[in-house]
Amino acid sequence: MKRIILFIATNVAVMLVLSVVLKLFGFDRTMAAQGFQYGQLLVVSLVVGFTGAIISLLMSKSIAKWTTGAQVIETPRNEAEAWLLETVRKLATGAGVGMPEVAIYDGEPNAFATGAFKNSALVAVSTGLLQSMNKQEVEAVLGHEISHVANGDMVTLTLIQGVMNTFVFFLSRVVGSIVDRTVFRTERGTGPGYFITVIVCQIVFGILAGLIVAWFSRYREYRADAGSARLLGPQPMVNALRRLGGLQPGQLPQTMQAFGIAGGRGMMALMASHPPIEERIAALQKQGAVA
Repeated sequence: MKRIILFIATNVAVMLVLSVVLKLFGFDRTMAAQGFQYGQLLVVSLVVGFTGAIISLLMSKSIAKWTTGAQVIETPRNEAEAWLLETVRKLATGAGVGMPEVAIYDGEPNAFATGAFKNSALVAVSTGLLQSMNKQEVEAVLGHEISHVANGDMVTLTLIQGVMNTFVFFLSRVVGSIVDRTVFRTERGTGPGYFITVIVCQIVFGILAGLIVAWFSRYREYRADAGSARLLGPQPMVNALRRLGGLQPGQLPQTMQAFGIAGGRGMMALMASHPPIEERIAALQKQGAVA
């Protein structure tokens, strides 16, 4: 119920912000005088902006299993799988969330959590991570992923992505119409200049939106690290990050990178989905007396 309310509130907030921006700059009167129905465009933008993000969230577990080949542990086949299930169960109870599905996939060291709902999420770890870390370090990584679930990070990131999509779709078409009418003098505002401007604006606005999404993704990582520290103490997570820093982390599919324990740094620091490991360790060290 809280997520439904958050989704509705976010949509309303987006509509209000866009409407206020248009009024402040007088675009609403200009567009109305030229026969441009910005109200209809706003509704279409919301639908386009959020539909893809919401569908992606609802299908996230299925997509994750398919793209990584993760196999959910139904009945433990060995002691390692039994330990993994029991550890996740203990952490989920400590974090106040339902027991997620637990999966293992073949690959280099990494782990991720995904799912649309806190009480029916998916936590997956790679065989490389299980082979490269000791149990305390793996437990810290699992605490990190469970914290993502408890914080509702998957939903929040989806909402932010939806808001950014809406702004990009809406503003690129508003600018395209204004440029086409004022520069190219097209009466209907949908001539060649409109389409060219829309394409350029979507690229530029999309990059700016990506910076915001990437910043939030990095912020989520600090919070998830802190969540693991609350569950297990800071030292295990520090040890896990140090171990991870000496390994070559496995690459997750593009749609899953923001949900891994480690992710691409990006071509620029501002586009990185994860903060540098050194900075994550430093943030944890501020929480307590850890080596």
